[in-house]
Formats: sequence, C-alpha cells, structure tokens
Amino acid sequence: MKNVRFVGLDVHADTIAVAVAEAAGETRSVGVIPNQADAVRRLVKQLGPVERLQMCYEAGPTGYAVYWQLAALGVACEMVAPTLVPVKAGDRVKTDRRDAVKLARMYRAGELTAVWVPDRAHEALRDLVRAREAAKEDEHRARRRLSKLLLRQGRRPPVGVKTWGTKYQQWLHSVRLDHPTQEVVRLDYQHEVERAGERVARLERAIDEAIQNAPAGTRAVIAALQALRGVAQVCAATIVTEVGQLSRFTTPRQLMSYSGAVASEHSSGTRTRRGGITKTGNAHLRRVIIEAAWAYRYRPHVGPVLRKRQAGLPLEVTAIAWKAQHRWCRRYQRLSGRGKCRQQVVTAVGRELLGFIWAIGRHVETAQASR
Repeated sequence: MKNVRFVGLDVHADTIAVAVAEAAGETRSVGVIPNQADAVRRLVKQLGPVERLQMCYEAGPTGYAVYWQLAALGVACEMVAPTLVPVKAGDRVKTDRRDAVKLARMYRAGELTAVWVPDRAHEALRDLVRAREAAKEDEHRARRRLSKLLLRQGRRPPVGVKTWGTKYQQWLHSVRLDHPTQEVVRLDYQHEVERAGERVARLERAIDEAIQNAPAGTRAVIAALQALRGVAQVCAATIVTEVGQLSRFTTPRQLMSYSGAVASEHSSGTRTRRGGITKTGNAHLRRVIIEAAWAYRYRPHVGPVLRKRQAGLPLEVTAIAWKAQHRWCRRYQRLSGRGKCRQQVVTAVGRELLGFIWAIGRHVETAQASR
C-alpha cells in the first residue's frame, strides 16, 4: 500500500520506543517518548495523517491502554503475540530501539500475529473472573496449611466426614491443640480459611451481578454453555471472558490450539514424534476445561442441577450437550481401558470438549446476530 507508514512501538510502563517503516523505503528509529496520553497524541500528529498510519506493539503487562487511545484517535493499531515474534538465533543485542525497529519491519512484511483485544466492559468482567480464580487459589492454600497442621498433631476428622463439608467445619471448630503457641497458630490459620471463603463468596456474588448486567449476547452464550456437564456459571464465564467471540475461530481445532491443550510435535523426514501438550495458549481456559472434563468419567445423566441449567435453552444446544456426554464418557472408558494415565485421559477429553463448546457458542452467536 502506497504512502502507508508502519509504526512499531516497544511499550513499557514509563516509556515507548518508536520506529517507522516506510511502505517502500527505510526503517528508522524515531526515538523514545513518555508513556503518557499527551505524548502519544503528539506522536500521532507528528507521524500523521492518521489514515496513513498502521501501528503495532506487543501484548504485555501494560494492557490495552495505548491501543484504546490510538483507536480513539482513529489510528489502525494491532497488538501482536510476543511469543510468535520471530527471533534470530545469533542476535545477542537487545534494546528498546532495536525491538521497535524489528516490530516495524516485520509488521510491514506481514510476519506478526495479531491477538484479539477485548473492549473495556469485556476486560472488566474478565478481571473479575480472574480475581475469583486467584481468591479460590488462596483459599486452597489456607485450607492446606490448616489441614497439614492438624495432621502433624495427629488430629483427624471422624470416619465418614467429607473434607471441608458442613460436618468437617463443625469438627474444625471443636478442635483444640494442647500447646498454647500451636493453638494460636491454629486459630490464625482457621481465621484465614474463613476470611478466604468469605472473599470467594463475595466475588461470586459480584460475578452474578456482572453477568446480569452484561450484554444480551454475552449472557446468552454463558447460559448456553452451562448446558454442558461440568460447566457451571463460573466455568462458562471464564470461557467467554478468556476467548471472546467463539465464532471468531473458523474451526474447533483453532480453539483447541488457542487453549494450549494440543500435543507438541517434533517430526523430521519419516520420523514422527509427539509429546505432551504444548501449554502455549491461554492457561485460564485450559484449566477450566480440564476441570470440567472430569465430570465425563461418569455415565451420561441429567441430574436436577443440570436440568435446571438447561431449562429454557434451545433444543439444538441441549442436543449438543447430550451428545457430548455420550461421546466423552465412551472416550474416557476406552482410553482408560488401554491403561492410559487418568490425567492424560482427562486432558484429551477436555481438549475435545472444546469442540462442543465451539459448536454451542457458534450456534448461539449466530442466532443472536440474526435478531
């Protein structure tokens, strides 16, 4: 394209290194500017007009603030995946200016892979869901500290009491350690467990409210995904917030690849060698789909909770969910019968489960778009 300037930005918390690649000319460093709204506005005015500019920078801890500002100024901007930026094996010099020049040059050559950027409302819901995930991890750590303390002191719950159930909680409040110092530790650990549980409950209530206030399309997809066994509201919200529009993937294999749950491969000539999953994808998505896959160990069944979640959903959605139960229960039994490790079997089921998630999401999003 004539008269287009491809601009590479190396964005940091305080500074932005800028480089420009002309459409059919040189690539040069423009310099370093402060990472401030006024400085970015002056840069666009200096390099403009905006119709001639195409900018890019790597996705990272600075988030989407620069992207949104450039979009508001009318500049075409893309965020690129940093792990997919080509790297020369012999290059041992790395600076911000060189990184910006490399981005501008590769952007002009079309060698960079853009990532999906959510809008502000979508990112807000995703931050809330991730906050609940972090709170749940903290609760698990607090529970583990308390249970291991009691185990070291020989204190075990009565036989038949389910761990962390109601009776278990009552037993915890009745336990007293002999040494006063250890009793102080027990009380502190138990207080931390209770506080962590309250934090999780508070965030889950906030998620309920946020979903009710979300756009109709987002609510519809979250509700439809709950037709699947093992996918409750928090799991469905995690899938939607991490993936965005499921229909942006043209095939379910692309969604599986995005999750990082596909097998790695190193093949050459006639030799084919496959290893474990790549894990080069969205870790939050991968975690929830593997957790959901454990539900497919059991025979197909629609219990009261699942029936309540499926009430009012389209028949096409519930049919896909019922098909998934039969398919993945058989697959779990077949792979387990071959002597495969249970974790490997569940990972395989979770990866294939993404295909049904893609089918449900695509169906609902298409129906919403036609309204």
